[in-house]
Amino acid sequence: MAATIDDTPTEREALDAYSRVVTTVAERLAPSVANLRVTRRARGGRVPTGGGSAVVLTPDGFLLSNAHVVAGRGAGGRAAFVDGREVAFEVVGRDPLSDLALLRADARDLTPATLGDAERLRVGQLVVAIGNPHGFAGSITAGVVSALGRSLPARLGRQSRIIDNVIQTDAALNPGNSGGALVNGAGEVVGINTAVAGIGLGLAVPINAATRTIIGQLMSDGRVRRAYLGIAGGPRPLPPRARSRRSGMKSAVEVVEVVPDSPADRAGLRGEDLIVAIDGKATPSVDVVQGLMVADRIGRTVDIEVVRDGRDLTVRVTPAEMTG
Repeated sequence: MAATIDDTPTEREALDAYSRVVTTVAERLAPSVANLRVTRRARGGRVPTGGGSAVVLTPDGFLLSNAHVVAGRGAGGRAAFVDGREVAFEVVGRDPLSDLALLRADARDLTPATLGDAERLRVGQLVVAIGNPHGFAGSITAGVVSALGRSLPARLGRQSRIIDNVIQTDAALNPGNSGGALVNGAGEVVGINTAVAGIGLGLAVPINAATRTIIGQLMSDGRVRRAYLGIAGGPRPLPPRARSRRSGMKSAVEVVEVVPDSPADRAGLRGEDLIVAIDGKATPSVDVVQGLMVADRIGRTVDIEVVRDGRDLTVRVTPAEMTG
């Protein structure tokens, strides 16, 4: 039955409902978000380098934050919680190409947050940002998901990568929010706040299957291994003839640059080649190519289907391990 005008919530009822969601989320998550004071080793002791936030993953001290928050050799510091506790933490592993870092705090009875799934978010959905802007612990702001599927460039030495499916929100984010939690109305962490892109515009790394894999690798190995082809690419519409040979495929990845002496160079990939598939998996975008370059493909030859000068051919490439 369609809703009538009488069924529409009043402004007061809507604001009350909104407030209840925000306050409930804040009460549930505040104990699970730490205020970080980051230091690094130097002659004569440790020196402060900045601050940020982190989200508790496990009761025995694993925290999730941004890689840029704890950048630098010998980074560590102190993590403070809303109950007044302050404990030391060390960096277990960093992954600048996803802007995620795993920390270990000297505590065994922390309150872990519940991780959600950013893939279920919708534009316009209510989200709450919890962090420590300007050092003010446990600060809460609320807003909506402004956009999904945004991209954020990241670098590791000479290597660059795009962080895919970044969440854009209008919840106010300020310096110190980085590494804090972006939370849905159910109190689940769906993102790690990573950047202030402008007035009224904040970005968060999504919690999804890909980032869960990264967290697992950081926890087990302290680093993330990725395969490396040695190309720079961009999206390009498939020419009509190539499109007619691939039902439903409208775009591919154009090779813009081939790094000298890279796996792609040694295999004979060229600029202007259009990559349409890797090991039979269609590659309509750069993020799909990146998603296929997982640790299992390091040192294992893959078949890359390309369109070159209108002709189809297969180039066999053996990806190397990406290093800084």
